[in-house]
Order: sequence, then structure tokens, then C-alpha cells
Amino acid sequence: MTIEPIGEYHAQWGEGPIWWEGFLYYVDIEKHTIIRFDPKSGNELLFNVGERVSTIVPREDGGLVWTGDNGFYFLDEFTGKSTLIANPEPNKENNRFNDGKCSPDGRFFAGTISLKKVEGDAALYRLDPDQTHHTAYSGVTNSNGIVWNGTGKTVFYIDTPRRAVLAFDYDSESGELTNERVAFPTSQVDASPDGMTIDEDGNLWIAFCHGACVVQYSQSGKLLQKIDLPCLETTACAFGGHYFDELYVTTGVHKSEIEEHAGRLFVIKGLGIKGVRSNAYKG
Repeated sequence: MTIEPIGEYHAQWGEGPIWWEGFLYYVDIEKHTIIRFDPKSGNELLFNVGERVSTIVPREDGGLVWTGDNGFYFLDEFTGKSTLIANPEPNKENNRFNDGKCSPDGRFFAGTISLKKVEGDAALYRLDPDQTHHTAYSGVTNSNGIVWNGTGKTVFYIDTPRRAVLAFDYDSESGELTNERVAFPTSQVDASPDGMTIDEDGNLWIAFCHGACVVQYSQSGKLLQKIDLPCLETTACAFGGHYFDELYVTTGVHKSEIEEHAGRLFVIKGLGIKGVRSNAYKG
């Protein structure tokens, strides 16, 4: 197994990696930037969107969808123009969007974070293909990683302060989440569970902010392996590469610690494990 920083870009707070059509997309929240990284050439295309940008997903018909300070947006990769779709929290100036991903049926789920750490003041939202938005799950403080299992019938979700992975039953006809339960706690790692992805065997991979690591868990919570990285602020992870056998990890800059590679994008090779194809928004 090898772990190395790639690309030239140094993020202030990298997040939301996703592999799509040969590129690794991710965001730099605090620099208001979306990065499209080409592993073959090393080229990086940057889009400054003018506000904090928290996550990004591909759009089935072309282009991208992202979330930020003020809601859901479309992004045209050719012109760089963003178009607002909806803002579910227009009156919450101390909230912004955070992590999110698309369901197998093409809905975009993304949640907010209370920047003042007001417990339960944020929520997980759902953007349907008809571009209407709905509250999928309320009472959240810091919405983070979300993935679907292989059948698409179970959702795993992180509200960071709970230090646990929640699970829900998922109805692909309505997009509704039901039967909330705790899948497993993450308290054996003394750090904050952040971004999450899933491999082809159904195991969950969680990046631990303030923890300098990515951890692989079974769906029942058995810790399968822990991979240490040289950055305390390890924020999110995603499988990519031609065979989806490379794990890409985003990082951020710590408030006080000086780290050589803080804010870099990393790639982990030689895991002998494959991820699954990302889902696109169908709206």
C-alpha cells in the first residue's frame, strides 16, 4: 500500500471528493473553489463559485450540482456559471450546507451544519429530479457523510457530534428515510467522523477529522483497518481510478499545527479493494 499527495492545489479545507468520468472532483470550502483533477495529466481546473462550497455531484445530463452557503446550485463546466436551484434555509445565517451525495435513483441528499454548534438546528435535505426540495431528516447539528448499500434499500449517515453511524430504510419510490437506528458507534476512534464512502463488499470507509486517519468498518461496526495519514484534518474519501481501486482522500489545514501536506489531495493505492460507481443527479 502506498499513500502520496497528488496535484499541486493546496486547499484550506478540502472536502467532498467524488470520481466521475475519469476525473476526481472535490471542493475547497473556505476558498470557494471546486477542483477538477485529472490523474492522467495532473491538470487541475478550478471554479471559484463566490461562496463557501461544501459538496459537488455530477448531473446526469451534463454539468454539476453543488451546495454552499445559500443552497443548491447548477454549475456549467464550460462557462463556469452557477445557477441557484433552491435555498432550504434562507433565514439561518449561521448555517451552511456541508456534505452530500446522490441516491442510486438520482436524488441529491445534502445536509447543513450549524456553525454555532446549536444542537439540532440543521437538517438533511433532498433535492428531487423535479428540482423540488424536501426535508429528509431534521434535528441535525453537523450533517456529514452519506452512502447507500448495494441494494439501495439502506442509507448510512453521519451527524458528526453523535460519533456514530446512523442507518435508515430507503424508499426509492418516494425518497423517504424511515426506521432510524444506530448502525454502530465510532467512539473507538477519538476523533470526529466526517466524510464517508462504501466499497463493493459493502464496507464503510470513514475519514476522521482531527484524527489523521481513514477507517474501514463492516456494516455492523467491526473495525477492519485503520490507515493513518500525515494530516490531522482528514476530511473525506472516495474510490476512483479506472478500476475504482484507488482511494482519494481530502484534507484541511489545522488551526495551529504546521503540517507539510495539509490541504493536499492524497491517493492510496494497493489496498486490494474496489469501490463502486458514483450516482448522478437526474434532474
